[in-house]
Amino acid sequence: MPIFEYICKDCRQHFEAVVYGVQKPECPSCHSGRLEQQLSVFAVGAGRSAASSRPSAAPCGTCGDPRGPGSCALD
Repeated sequence: MPIFEYICKDCRQHFEAVVYGVQKPECPSCHSGRLEQQLSVFAVGAGRSAASSRPSAAPCGTCGDPRGPGSCALD
């Protein structure tokens, strides 16, 4: 039972959903199926350093790095 994070492409609602097998999640606000799956910060981070403990607005949209956009080494 994996838990995935999504952003609805119609109403921009951010939510988590438990997905069973081939089940397709839908937005709890507008019931749209047009969703963008997000990388979970929990799944990406393994430890915390002094640099990663400072708050940021949101994790990196490319790799999910909790330090925010531009913090990772991905090109």
